[in-house]
Order: sequence, then structure tokens, then C-alpha cells
Amino acid sequence: MNKEKKNRPNPRRDVIIAKAAMLFRKNGYVATSMRDLAEEVGVEAASLYNHISSKSEILQDICFRVANKFMLNIDEVSARPISALEKVELILRFHIREMINNYEEVNVSDREWRHLPEPYLLNFQNQRKIYRQKFASLIEEGIRSGEINEIDAPTAVIIMLHAVSGIESWHRSVKKIDADQLEKNMVMILIHGLKKNS
Repeated sequence: MNKEKKNRPNPRRDVIIAKAAMLFRKNGYVATSMRDLAEEVGVEAASLYNHISSKSEILQDICFRVANKFMLNIDEVSARPISALEKVELILRFHIREMINNYEEVNVSDREWRHLPEPYLLNFQNQRKIYRQKFASLIEEGIRSGEINEIDAPTAVIIMLHAVSGIESWHRSVKKIDADQLEKNMVMILIHGLKKNS
């Protein structure tokens, strides 16, 4: 019975997580209190604990939800019968779209994960390391097949991920191109830089 209740969809919890992501992104995890979150949600602070046990639990939820989504995507793309360069492009596009459409959660996961308590911190660091290794291995695959320039794959991954992280500036910009154009431009610049000229 209790297990069924735990696994049941909780729209109120989802609202709390979304509001928390917005506040963590805007003010930082440390500077955001449960009282701030309660005010943003429009409830008494004590009511939050009917859905969330702690602020730390919220950060765990956000970080691992994002990490698991990216890990599932890279595994699915890696298994496709397409070229390494096409895989890299698909993964890059996924990063861009997530940063555009799920900006708050992705940003928090990228910036605030250092505040995770143990053992979650070590777990998250390991997931980040494994993810980057998988991404780099696809680039190395492309180098071996002659599709991608002979570059240091881990460095290429860092450059691409930092470029995607820069979409934060696009969100803040008053005069900005539309999301489709942003994705097109970023893919053109980053993938063209990898592609080996025949």
C-alpha cells in the first residue's frame, strides 16, 4: 500500500521541484530557503514537507533526473547503426534542446551539483565522468573511421559542453534569435569543426 502511494504520480511534488529549480538557478542552492520555496509555491513552509523531506532531496531529484535522461539518450544514440559523426551530432542536438526547453533543471544540475551530500555527490561525479567518457569514445570512434579530425576527444567534449552551457546567455538576452536558428548555428559551428575534410 505504502509502495503504491510512493510510486503514484504526484503533480504537487512536480510543481515544487519546478519552482525549486527556478529558485536554485536564480539565487543559488545555498541562498534558497524552504521558506522562499514555500512562498513561491504559495503554501505554508510546513506544507512542503508533505511532499518533500528536505531541500537536499530536491537537489538530488533535479540532478539525477537530468543525469539519467542524458545517460539514457547517449546509450540509445550509441546503439544506432549510424556513423560516429552522426551520433555526436544527435547528442549535441539533445544537449541544446534540453538547455533550451528544460533550462532551469539542466542549469541547476550543471551548476549546483557540488552541494549534493554524500553518497549522492560521489555517485553524481561518477555519472558525469562516465558520461563524458562515453561521449569522448564516440569522437574517438569517428577519428578512427576517418570522419573526425585527429583531436583530443576529451577536450572536444569539454568545449562542446561549455558551448551548450553558454545558452544561459541566450536565455537572458533581450534580442535573440529563435531556438531553431540557435540550434542550427551551434551544430554548424561545432560539428563542422570536428568533421574531417575529404
